[in-house]
Amino acid sequence: MLNKIGFWAFIIGLILCIIGGFVSSWSANTAIIVILVILGLIVGLLNITGKEITLFLVATIALIVTGRVFSSITVLGIGKFLDQMLGLVATLMAPAAVVVAIKALWAVGKPGESI
Repeated sequence: MLNKIGFWAFIIGLILCIIGGFVSSWSANTAIIVILVILGLIVGLLNITGKEITLFLVATIALIVTGRVFSSITVLGIGKFLDQMLGLVATLMAPAAVVVAIKALWAVGKPGESI
């Protein structure tokens, strides 16, 4: 049951990020940001297993590092939409990454236990 909640939190978060890419006011909307952060925390707590930690953290770092790479694409404003979407995805995934990183550190810090 919890896996389904985490899965749906991820899907809803991605849908909000995609819609937010086209609605420019969403990128600065505090309510949307708070919702994405909460959904990200749920994803980090419920979705990511021990085997997925490394892949998840690398993927999240890649998303966050890419930042505003699409801003130079000016055709039809596509770059702006992609940048807003990517920024919102980073907002969704950053809290999940923090939770997963803490889980990983906790597992490493426990003697005799593995992830």
